[in-house]
Amino acid sequence: VYYELGFKNKAIKPWREVIVLESDPEPKLALAVALYGLNQDNQEAIELAKEALLENPKQPSCLKNIGLIYEKRGRNAEQDGDLDQRDIWFDKAAEVWSKAVRLYPGGYLDIENWLKNSGRSSIDMYL
Repeated sequence: VYYELGFKNKAIKPWREVIVLESDPEPKLALAVALYGLNQDNQEAIELAKEALLENPKQPSCLKNIGLIYEKRGRNAEQDGDLDQRDIWFDKAAEVWSKAVRLYPGGYLDIENWLKNSGRSSIDMYL
């Protein structure tokens, strides 16, 4: 409720408490998204999303969110002029986004377009 009302920072503590008490992967994913959205600890966001993915491997939104963090790191590296790091992060984003698109074809058109436009999509991705 805090997050939906715009009090994103207030949502962090309750989500952390729920993660300890519940085995459901959804709160982990929600916290990962919140941390990413708040530009907070993106490494923790990745770890939480990966944990949620292990608990529910057919959850493309976990892959999508991990890819968002990788892509953002790539954009930051590009702004810093580090094109090698940019390519490393963009390749990581492409790897997880390709898996997300396979799990949810047509569900992430913006990601599909990014993969195509960046030259990081594989021909067999959509088969």
